[in-house]
This record gives sequence, structure tokens and C-alpha cells, in this order.
Amino acid sequence: MFEFIRTHTKLLQLLLLLLILPSFIVFGIQGYTQFTEGQQQAVATVAGQSISQGEWDAAHQQQVERIRQQAPNLDPKMFDTPEARAQTLEALVRERVMQVAAYKLHLQVGDDRLRRLFAQDPQFATIRNADGSVNKELLQAQGMSSESFAERLRLDLAIQQVSRGVTDSSLASPSVVSSALDSMLQRREIRVARFDAKDYMARVDPSPADLQAYYTSHPTEFVSPEQAEIEYVVLDLEMLSKGLTVPEADAKAYYEANVSRYTAAEERRARHILIKADTSAAPDVRQKARAQAEALVTQARQNPKAFADLARKNSQDEGSAAQGGDLDFFSRGAMTKPFEDAAYAMKPGEVSNVVETEFGYHVILLEATRGGERQPFEAVRASIEDDIRRQLAQKRWAEAAEQFTNTVYEQPDSLQPVIEKLKLEKRTATVGRTPAPGAAGALASAKLLDAVFATDAVKNKRNTDGVEVGPNQLAAARVIRHQPTRTLPLDEVKDRVATQVRLTQAVALARKDGEARLAQARSGGDAAWNASIVVSRVDPAGQPRPVVDAVLRTDASRLPAHVGVDLPGQGYVAVQIDKVLPREVRTEENAQLQSQYVQLWAQAESAAYYQALRKRYQVELKADAKAARSVDAASAASR
Repeated sequence: MFEFIRTHTKLLQLLLLLLILPSFIVFGIQGYTQFTEGQQQAVATVAGQSISQGEWDAAHQQQVERIRQQAPNLDPKMFDTPEARAQTLEALVRERVMQVAAYKLHLQVGDDRLRRLFAQDPQFATIRNADGSVNKELLQAQGMSSESFAERLRLDLAIQQVSRGVTDSSLASPSVVSSALDSMLQRREIRVARFDAKDYMARVDPSPADLQAYYTSHPTEFVSPEQAEIEYVVLDLEMLSKGLTVPEADAKAYYEANVSRYTAAEERRARHILIKADTSAAPDVRQKARAQAEALVTQARQNPKAFADLARKNSQDEGSAAQGGDLDFFSRGAMTKPFEDAAYAMKPGEVSNVVETEFGYHVILLEATRGGERQPFEAVRASIEDDIRRQLAQKRWAEAAEQFTNTVYEQPDSLQPVIEKLKLEKRTATVGRTPAPGAAGALASAKLLDAVFATDAVKNKRNTDGVEVGPNQLAAARVIRHQPTRTLPLDEVKDRVATQVRLTQAVALARKDGEARLAQARSGGDAAWNASIVVSRVDPAGQPRPVVDAVLRTDASRLPAHVGVDLPGQGYVAVQIDKVLPREVRTEENAQLQSQYVQLWAQAESAAYYQALRKRYQVELKADAKAARSVDAASAASR
């Protein structure tokens, strides 16, 4: 049959065209119109500007794709929920609100700040080349150009300025902080009586009827989950790269073509003196500033060692004058272009001519250089060969993936043909319908497990289709033995049932005695308690968290107060509260707690500010049931 299809491919394509075209003419135009209209329908408005259904779908799909890249084994169905889509829409609205606020507040980010941030911020190290330029290949892999990345970064910085105006200026008075911490860190002096279930185990003797009753009322505790013993194979780039040899000449050619990757970024350390002169200033003003800078060049060259003092006295750069004009080490792209060109053309100890930039006139002293060293070929040869092997495997991937997919489908009764064709390794495992805790690789893929437990794979023991379980990673499996879900008979689990029943009965006896102790104490009787201890949220004094929480929640307006606490599976605790004590002030912790409180206060103020912005810019959500649209529908729409 497959041979017939290959032989008559063009004939079949023509036949399909004749079948599809009339139906598209009759039904397709109307459906397409409805589809595009739906994509343009507004789901929210901010400051009168609409957010369309299409924007929402695209944003959610991008979010899902980002998560899949970071965690390829996560099931996309986890994000195919109304809640997840609602969160995406809220993030989209928030970004739009902050954009409008940044525009209204005239918050802008200049090119120089953008360059400095990219050159110096560690978060951009992964997309920064050794020479300080942006790695365009990595950006392209994310669907971005260097221009769109710069605009995205510029927008993000402007948005940050909107909220930082609130968070960076947030203050909480010492009295407010102290009052809040007093309430949160209050201590209470208590006495407890603990009734442990283990101390009652010898007093319980469940009957056969008790066992049967527990077994009948807790069926889910004795279910053997559905399982399948499988054999499976995985095709990935690592498997394809095995056995590939890289000639030395190819490795050396790669080294020379990518020499910047193996060369440390060249950096300069300089001091400078700035004489400000706005580009819009009158010619005589600019001429006067230049003359002053030229005079400083002469003085600096006469005594370069005194450059720092000269900068302190004369530089108009508020950021560096106090440090003697010191700019520390910087790489290409960190400074404005004329300044950078001058610095990189100098030798250590040299004083530049006057350098003109948009800020005014500079006098530069180059103090030191570092970087620029190239790693020798032999030191990086192994990594180069790995890179070349990966590239060769990547080039072969499409063909190998097609062979893999076709072979497991066309010869469904065994994985051996695909193993022999692509030199793969047969693996075995026992799996359930969901990934086991700690599962990795293909066995952590919910999509593969769905395929394993499909009817055809389970009933007919046929290969699954090739399943994408990660980037450039395909897997296929075959069920060897299947065990359906079943409730284990009482005879098989009798010991487990007896243990649970005895524990349940022991806990009940413990609770009964604990409640009797509380009743005795409340009536004024002479109840027996352990020695007094002091508990708080910071120091539970060895008490279980449920006990501490219950103690601090109990009304202590009339003392002594009493409370009982169940500890599931462990027993019961009776507590008498005798005193309420103020918090313990520890100097080393107090400053940290106050700082944390101020941070929380700032977050609360930031949230309130955002809500005020939402109201100011008249945010209106028009989406409710649309949140249930699936990720697959959004993906289809974007295509």
C-alpha cells in the first residue's frame, strides 16, 4: 500500500485538491471571515486601546512555548485551563497599563544607559559575545532581532521606572513596624499534655468486622494503579553525534572562523575629566568649554600622575569626579562611541586629545587594559569537536527524524527495525499513566505515556507513533505487558488494613483522654500538665506547627485559656495558655525583620498603585468564557 502511495503521489494530490476546493468555496470563506473577526474581537481595553483575542492567544502561546523550552517534559495540558489563560490576560493588561503610565509620565531610556546595562548586567551574560556585542543567533532562536531586543529592553526599563517610583520611596514609621512585629512575634507561655496514639496501640484489638468496614469505606487506599511494562527507544542529537569523527583541519577552520568566541573580551580602565557643553549651546559657550578642556589636556600631560586630583577639581561628571574621574574597567559598547573609539586607540599612561561627545568635552587618561587573550587551539579543541558534531547531527536531524517516525509506524509490531536502521539503544521500564516522581528524559513525558496507554498500543501491542519528548528528541514505545487498575482483595492487604484500623482506634482513645483533661482544667480541677514553655512563630520550642498555630489563634483575653489540637495519625495535644508575653527583641534580627516588613509594605503599596492606574486608565475586561479556549486552538489560530 505504501509503495502505491509513493508511486502515485501526484495523482493523489490532484484528487485531494478536487475534493477540498469545492468545500472551501462553499464553506471556507464564511468560516475564514468568522475566524478573522473573532481574532480581532476585543477582550480588554486599556486607556481606550483594545487588546484583541488574537493578541491574547499569541501571548498565551508564547508563554507556553517559553515554559516548554525551560521544562520540555511538562505536559502543555497543564496550561490549557481557564485559570492559566486568565493569568496571561492579566499579565497582558498589566504590561499595557504600565506602558501607558510610562508614556504619560514621559519616562524614557537613552541609548547610553541601554548600552551600559547590556554590557555590565550579569543577566545578559548568556547573550553577550566575548567582544561585548549581542549574540544575534541566540536572539534569532527566540524570534527576535537585535533591534527588537533593544526596544523590548528599553520598554521593560521604562515600565520598571513606573513601579520603582513607589517601591523605592516606600517608608513605614518605626511605630507602625514595631506594632506589626509585636503582633506577629508575640510569645505565649503554655503547658501541654500530649496523648500519643502509640501509647494506646496495646489497648486496641480490632475485630474482623472492623477490618471489613474500614476496607469497604476506604477503597482508594487499596488500589493497584494501572501499569505497563514497555520497551522504548529515543532518538536525539546526542545519539546521532555518536561515532562522528571531526578531522583536525575542520576543527582548526572552525577555530579560526569563530576566534572571537575563544578570545577574552578586551577591556579598558580609564579616568576622565568632563567639561559639559550641551549640543544646543551657543558657539561661544561651546568654544569656551573646549578651550578649558584643551588647557586641562596640557596640564594632564605635564603630570599624568596628578590626573586624579585634576579630575576632582575640574570634572563636571557628578558620577566620577569624586573618585578622581575613575570609570573602572569597561568593554566595547559601554561608553558613547567617540569616547570608546578614543579609549581603545590609546596605550596605558597616555592622555588623549580633547574628545567631543553629546555630553561635552572629555580628557581621558588610559590607566590599564586587560583581556584580548586568545585561548590556544588545543585548549578548546574538545569543545570545538563537540560543537561540530552537534552541528552535523543537527543537519542530519530532519532526515533521521523522518526515518524514525516512518519506521515505527510502517513496521508497528517491533522496535527492532528502527533500532537497526538508526543504531539506537533498546531500553525497558515499567510506567504508569503519569510520570513517576523523579522521572527524567522520555519517561517524564506525559505525551509519551498517553501514547503508551492508548487503546491500540495496549490492546494490539503495537508501537506508539514517534512522540516529541523534548527539543530535537523523539521517542517511541511498545507495550510488553499491561496491568489494568484493580482493587486489591482484602486478603492481600489485610495487614495494611489492620495497621490503619488499630491506628485509627488508638487516635480516638488519645483524643478522648485529651478532651477529658481539657474538661477537667476548664472546670477548675487539678489537671496534670508538663512544665511551662514559651512558644512563638519564630521559636516553636519543639512543638508541632499545628499546636503553635492553634495556641496563637486562641483568644487570650481571659487566662488561663485552653485549646485541643488533633495531630492526624499521631494523637492529640491538650494545651493550657497561662501568659501572653511581648516579642523578644534581638538586635541582630530586628533590623532584618524591619527591612522585610518595609519590603512587604512596598509590595502592598505597589499593588495599590497598580490598581489605581487600572482605574485611571479605565481598564475593562470583556472576557469570561473565552478563557476556556484551549492552547491547541490558540496555536492553530497563530498558524
